[in-house]
Amino acid sequence: MSVVTRFPPSPTGFMHIGNARTALYNYLFARHHGGKFVVRIEDTDRARHSEEAVQAIFRSLEWLGLEYDNEAVSQFEQRARHAEVAMQMVEKGQAYYCYCSPEELNVMREQAKKEGRSSFYDRRWRDRDPSEAPKGVKPVVRIKAPAEAGESVINDLVQGEIRITNDNLDDFIILRSDGTPTYMLSVVVDDHDMGITHIIRGDDHINNAFRQKIIFEAMGWDIPRFAHLPLIHGADGAKFSKRHGAASVEEYRDMGFLPEALENYLLRLGWGHGDDEIISREQAIQWFDLDAVGKSAAKFDMAKLESLNNYYLSHAEESRLLTLITPFLKQRHQIDIRNDALAQKRVMSGMTELKERSKTLIQLTDEAAFYTKKIPYDFDEAAQRTLNETAHDTFDALLARFRECSDFTTAGIQNLCKQIADDLHGGKLGKVAMPLRAALTGTTVSPSIFHAAEILGQEESVARLEFTKERFWKNNPLSRNAAN
Repeated sequence: MSVVTRFPPSPTGFMHIGNARTALYNYLFARHHGGKFVVRIEDTDRARHSEEAVQAIFRSLEWLGLEYDNEAVSQFEQRARHAEVAMQMVEKGQAYYCYCSPEELNVMREQAKKEGRSSFYDRRWRDRDPSEAPKGVKPVVRIKAPAEAGESVINDLVQGEIRITNDNLDDFIILRSDGTPTYMLSVVVDDHDMGITHIIRGDDHINNAFRQKIIFEAMGWDIPRFAHLPLIHGADGAKFSKRHGAASVEEYRDMGFLPEALENYLLRLGWGHGDDEIISREQAIQWFDLDAVGKSAAKFDMAKLESLNNYYLSHAEESRLLTLITPFLKQRHQIDIRNDALAQKRVMSGMTELKERSKTLIQLTDEAAFYTKKIPYDFDEAAQRTLNETAHDTFDALLARFRECSDFTTAGIQNLCKQIADDLHGGKLGKVAMPLRAALTGTTVSPSIFHAAEILGQEESVARLEFTKERFWKNNPLSRNAAN
């Protein structure tokens, strides 16, 4: 049997993290077995349909690198085929017309509640002749579910054997009174027509599996193997939602996560391969199978995802990272470096240190931004506070030594700062390094300021110190008072 899996999102919202994991598992299972991974957009709910959501789904799949086989299928476009199958089941006696009014169904529903039954429809039209139908009523079409006592069984590839009693299966609607197919029918017809062999999805679909199995059996079709994945929970044990963190794949992209980091994290969120934590795409395809998927819900841990992202950032090609942070620099700092060769060179010179200390591309961007700044630039509150509290003799010493320095290397710059610390602050290097950092970067958070100064170069570093002195000791009376 050639394996064919499918990813069938509904385009009523953006692609959330649970859907992304489902897509990944379907992709890996198909590739592991040398089969196909296909995409179907389940867009029959036209009232909630969003073309923007459709495009977001495709963008998310592309960003994650989950390439699918064949063209994506629109379920809505297959609705005539779905209705045709419903009529075939009516002709075979596997389905029937039901002429119940909404009022009759409400009475049945209330009666079922009183009796504690889950199935409320009493099958009154199951064996009646349509000639008895009331005039002017457009019927629905209902499937003939098992009416005899007993159980229905699904041998799930993740959950194991699952059983429910037949009295939990009602004669559900497969074709509405306006002739449109229901979700339950459309899914089965599409799965059959697309040759799906394995249905891998969240365990909130387990009840649907028993109903869909009835349709497969009614048509005499091969039933795909089911594999229902435990849902993802937040750290508090509740079902994962927006309040636990970003909800959609594109939000994680915009928060500065790399696709390979998110993929690796989602892979391990419910599946494992011994003690392996860092798993490449090639290894995942080689190792992934459903027998290693756990039955219990996995807890989403943002700190662990950030740690994994730091690993992938620290091992990423630096030219790639420069490309990735360029739009973030524009968005967050209004700095466009696309045609600024000097700014690009400075960022690249500091990239090794930057990437090793960053959890996200956002952090990397913010800590790299000072390399790209031009005078005049702004100082954040912490930098202003540091500079306001710095005595003028410390700053004058920095400026004088930077102008005179003949060894403008990381080691040389560190040595001259140590000399100033020994002369003015009893050897406390932080008393010199912190104002230097604030002056050169406009912030109090950066990579090694001695290395950063070397990358900026002597001319630029002196210019920034002169600009800072002008800003804080000439035009700011509070700074002058603090210095005195």
